[in-house]
Amino acid sequence: MRERAVSGTSEGPAPAADLDRPVVTESEIDTSPRTEPPSPAPYRSVFAAAPLAMAVVDREGTVVSANDSLAALLGTPPDDLAGAVAADLVDLTGDARTWHAYREVLRGRQSRLRCTRRLKHPDGHSLWVQVTVAPLPAEDRAVLMTVADISSRRELQARLRHLQMHDPVTRLPNRTLFFERLSAALEAESYEQSGTGRIGLCYLDLDGFKAINDTLGHRVGDRLLAAVAERLTRCADEAGQSRPTTPLVARLGGDEFALLVEDSTGTEQLAELAESVLEAVQDPFDISGQRLSVSASIGVVERHAAGTTPTALMQAADTTLYWAKADGKSRWTLFDPERNAHRMTRQALASTLRPAIDRGEFQLEYQPLVGMEDDRLHGVEALVRWNHPQFGVLTPNRFIGLAEEDGSIVPLGRWVLRTACGQARRWQLDHPGEPPIFVSVNVAVRQVWDSDLVADVAETLAETGLAPHLLQLELTESAVMGSAGRPLQALKALSDMGVRIAIDDFGTGYSNLAYLSRLPVSVLKLDGTFVRGFQYDDRDSAATRPNPADEVVVEAMIQLAHRLGLTVTAECVETSDQATRLRRIGCDTGQGWLYSRPVPPDRISELLGTPGVQAGVGNP
Repeated sequence: MRERAVSGTSEGPAPAADLDRPVVTESEIDTSPRTEPPSPAPYRSVFAAAPLAMAVVDREGTVVSANDSLAALLGTPPDDLAGAVAADLVDLTGDARTWHAYREVLRGRQSRLRCTRRLKHPDGHSLWVQVTVAPLPAEDRAVLMTVADISSRRELQARLRHLQMHDPVTRLPNRTLFFERLSAALEAESYEQSGTGRIGLCYLDLDGFKAINDTLGHRVGDRLLAAVAERLTRCADEAGQSRPTTPLVARLGGDEFALLVEDSTGTEQLAELAESVLEAVQDPFDISGQRLSVSASIGVVERHAAGTTPTALMQAADTTLYWAKADGKSRWTLFDPERNAHRMTRQALASTLRPAIDRGEFQLEYQPLVGMEDDRLHGVEALVRWNHPQFGVLTPNRFIGLAEEDGSIVPLGRWVLRTACGQARRWQLDHPGEPPIFVSVNVAVRQVWDSDLVADVAETLAETGLAPHLLQLELTESAVMGSAGRPLQALKALSDMGVRIAIDDFGTGYSNLAYLSRLPVSVLKLDGTFVRGFQYDDRDSAATRPNPADEVVVEAMIQLAHRLGLTVTAECVETSDQATRLRRIGCDTGQGWLYSRPVPPDRISELLGTPGVQAGVGNP
């Protein structure tokens, strides 16, 4: 007749995996004093007729008498209850804590016990009951056990919990239930006793869903989400056929879904699941008579459960999902710790970049710009370095992109401009007998848009006393070509002021020489990829020589530039043979390790007045 109840007393809530079964509440042990009822003798008729199921139990735990309500509730003939073991009737032995508390009540050491039990009725259905055990007057040497049927209430609670824990659109577990399951899976007792001790997660969102939702309306969008949920569930079911557990599919919000794989067997299992999801989602959907197509980007994380937290796992999944989208969407990407470390470093730099300007962590080095005809120092390019307290000396490629993204390039650019112009003026004053050299400063296009570059330059020249023609501003080819509006006006104003404008890395972008005639540009700096083609010498065999067309192209570019009234600087000059060839085809200025690496200001002072800057004379 009886079946042991499924108890959650001292063990906590039932596992979240049992989504359709109500959670067993913990036993409530009430030790507060109670007024004991009078002797049952005057109330036997009330006891027998009461709708509440009750039994009088002696101090040994045996039923002395029970009313008809208890017999009906348990599906047991009334005569069979007398003499039965009360604890067996309602499964008070289901867990150690409840069993101990019950015995304490029988011994008079505890005033009351209340607990919830799940029982099996003889007709096959289960019922939830609340059992209360309280002592009768001392002379009766007995306790009163009441059993209340709370099945309807538990069923209502289960329905409410299901609604609370599931998404109404897709009927999948929602974010709350997902994190409940994830947290439970990462508890030590969940993976130490059995399983692989690993956990995996596919975190995805839909590519192109927003456009469908915005153009066709939320009703169509919701139906599409529901259809996607069905396919994801099918993928999870198929993946779980040969596994101990089926992946949990949840909708985390919007068009974001997750597939949680407990006891994963490795990245291969997660990769297979991600591939199946991609294929399933990419097939067109027939929604409201329309054929709709979307794809998915998926971030895949698989790792040991030990030492992992829900927050860390989700952060890794979110980062990997971002990589999948950045890599072109409609794909899955596996979490890469090394790539993540680079991202974390990038974030650390971004967060400290602006304060580093105020702390004076930046410095300038200068690389000579040497005349091809006379091998004399004509100018220098200012190159910024970041003396980072944690990562050491960083070159511009590590932080300039970040500075452009967050806008800190504007204050950093002002500092570089002011420092470089001040240094150029000091060189001029320290070497009055030498022709003054110009200083070339790189300018990001965002500096033109987000600040008054013309005013900044005018103010800096006025403060430092540097003549405008001794300042050269370098902009990339892609930033200058096609300039219109404010950038073009700024360039013209600077040119009218006497400042020289140079196009950096020329030849890697538009290469529209005709457009140069309409821009206030005075210098072209040839990208180093062209100059590297000049590294061979006459003794090299024909088999090792680069294509001689490189030299023809560079010569043609130089000639066209000269016809437009522009001078040409070659970057990345590393050998004397390169310099000879560049001089022969008319290049005006050279820059590279043949002459010097970027060096501190005092090294430039040593080069001033020397008859020639060749063969690495300026190298430290």
